[in-house]
Amino acid sequence: MAERTLKEQIVRRGSLVAGLLLLTIGIGTAGFSLIDRYPVFDAFYMTLITITTVGYAEVHPLSQPGRYFNSFLILFGVSVMFFSVGAITQTVIELELQDVFGKRRRKRMIDKLQNHFIICGYGRVGRHASYELLRAGAAFVVIDMRDERVTRAMNEGMTAFHGDSTRDETLRAAGIMRARGLVSALATDADNLFVILSAKTLNPKLMVVTRAAEEEAEEKLRRAGADTVFAPYTITGHRLAQALLRPHVAKFLDFATQDMGLDVEIEQVQVKPGTEFASKTLREMQLRRDLGVIVLAIRKPGGEMLFNPPADLEIAPGAFLIAMGQSPQLRKLEDLLTNQTR
Repeated sequence: MAERTLKEQIVRRGSLVAGLLLLTIGIGTAGFSLIDRYPVFDAFYMTLITITTVGYAEVHPLSQPGRYFNSFLILFGVSVMFFSVGAITQTVIELELQDVFGKRRRKRMIDKLQNHFIICGYGRVGRHASYELLRAGAAFVVIDMRDERVTRAMNEGMTAFHGDSTRDETLRAAGIMRARGLVSALATDADNLFVILSAKTLNPKLMVVTRAAEEEAEEKLRRAGADTVFAPYTITGHRLAQALLRPHVAKFLDFATQDMGLDVEIEQVQVKPGTEFASKTLREMQLRRDLGVIVLAIRKPGGEMLFNPPADLEIAPGAFLIAMGQSPQLRKLEDLLTNQTR
């Protein structure tokens, strides 16, 4: 918001300076043309050397009224020039200070982050990943090599800075040692591979997701340490076929995975040890009756995923419930499954 205000002030200041200069030159040119019958270009040239205090001789001899007018033009024009130089100098200083203090402010904000996410690349993929994290209220940092993308991210309320994500010092500046996860959404598979190798070396516990432009790069990215790799062309082709063969299934997947304008989400919630519902069955928990949420699947502590779990299944501590419901109900479920009773 402060950056937008400064830009608006600079635009207004620049418009004022340009307007005053054009007004002064216009008055001077018209005055010399009307009073002493100067040709238009000579009148313009006389005005220019007068307000810039160059000190050349008069283009043509001035009459007494012409000298009165020139005296006024000297006072008015020189004042306008001093004001213009001062305004330009002030603008340059403000821009420099904004850059310095803006970098310091962003560094302080990043240094305070814990368990945040890092978005490497603010192209189409990184931008939509950022929108989703922003909508979810998650803390994250955007890194991009292009200044216009960094500016766009900051204007949209995100913490972003200019840098090369493939360099270790850039990832350290983003707080990778304290980060929870990283999205590598750079333009090429090679760049994403460098980011993953660097990120996993700096923080082996970091969860890394990326996209593969080429199918043969998918396995290489996984071997480099990516926890999840999305192949856009494969996924898109599958969804296109689903839309033709099973249109209602495709609609449901859109509903479940995209913001459809409804207050319904799919969330993962871990059952913490020591909570009231640890080691209880789904029937005993009565989540659908009491909270209005539907348990779609359960991921057991060992990693096994169980879809449409039976009501008599005992939920072990550490398991993840994949539940669908309205946002307030899902928040209540999270509180119930994470607040310890002993």
